Amino acid sequence: MQVVNKFKNIVTRFLLIVVWLPGIFLSSNSIAFSQEAYKLRKVVIDPGHGGRDAGAIGRKAKEKDIVLSVALLVGKYIEDNLPDVEIVYTRKTDVFVPLEKRSQLANESQADLFISIHCNANPSRSPYGTETYVMGLHKSQDNLDVAMRENAVIAYEEDYSSKYEGYDPNSPESYIIFSLMQNSFLDQSLNIASFIQNEFRERARRRDRGVKQAGFVVLWQNSMPSVLVELGFLSNAKEEAYLITSEGQAYLASAIFRAFRDYKNMVESRSAFTAEAQFDEVVTSRENPDASSVTSQWANNNPPYKPANLGDGLHFKVQVTASSKPLPANSPIFSKLQNVEELAVGGLYKYLVGNKNTYNETVSFCQEVREHFPDAFVVAFKDGKQISLDQARRISVN
Repeated sequence: MQVVNKFKNIVTRFLLIVVWLPGIFLSSNSIAFSQEAYKLRKVVIDPGHGGRDAGAIGRKAKEKDIVLSVALLVGKYIEDNLPDVEIVYTRKTDVFVPLEKRSQLANESQADLFISIHCNANPSRSPYGTETYVMGLHKSQDNLDVAMRENAVIAYEEDYSSKYEGYDPNSPESYIIFSLMQNSFLDQSLNIASFIQNEFRERARRRDRGVKQAGFVVLWQNSMPSVLVELGFLSNAKEEAYLITSEGQAYLASAIFRAFRDYKNMVESRSAFTAEAQFDEVVTSRENPDASSVTSQWANNNPPYKPANLGDGLHFKVQVTASSKPLPANSPIFSKLQNVEELAVGGLYKYLVGNKNTYNETVSFCQEVREHFPDAFVVAFKDGKQISLDQARRISVN
């Protein structure tokens, strides 16, 4: 019962904050709203581990030291280039900070975004590359292994069993609790995660292992979009050699900064557009009670959205954006695109373009779309249902 009540409180807090976010979840039926567009003002940067918790250990370096250096660089780049953003660090020195305290700090500071920075490890020395995680149920044994390794830090905390409501970081069964949280801020978290991986791949020239979901204790209580970044594998000698250099750390930090900058621009531009659109709609409805909609104000050459064609078999599309409310027909936000499809899933409206038969073909198309929508990403469908890209690749191979 204690666990259920705690989850109810967390879910309630999430719902209140989701309703409050004017940049992403404005109610199209409300007249009493603020015309001031949403601004991303505060980010929490969380260097993983620290103090008596070294994290992953390579032949020459410890995770706690590398992630602290990269995190401080990310903060410096933000301070130098985005002075309107306040940075909150969970640690700035080599100290141990319990996972619960990290989430508590982020929630109490009312941050707009949480970025946790880590290094990876594997019993095999061959894996290498970057990956970014968002909160959710693990979908593969590898994802579970990473989450269990990162969550094992709670063993350093006193009385962790009661503090975390009986959660056992070594028990796969414990991860079922995360299913209650996996959809909160999921789309926003996926957006920033996609930005980060794109920067790692295109600018830092690191191997892109993708955006993934898994149950991380440091993410599950956060009341804001949150990601956990794995910079690379300390268990891989070549990658460790890169991670310990000042040049490598600078490239990785600047990649995270650029992703943050682009994400900030995206949510703020959407917010400005949505706030202006709502204001126009309210004024129109007051001046002309017979006006059925504000659609005519945005008339352009694009036809209204088509229902998403999910079809049969395996095919790929590019997701441009998502919203908790349907975007107005002929919205100019899509003026550069053709044949935009709308897919309503679980209370979200997803906007898709393209209908390709192969993953590689869709990736090339996605790069074109990203010229106008930097956070666009590839999605896969099989017999009318969305599936993960990992599943789609396995089906393609077979």
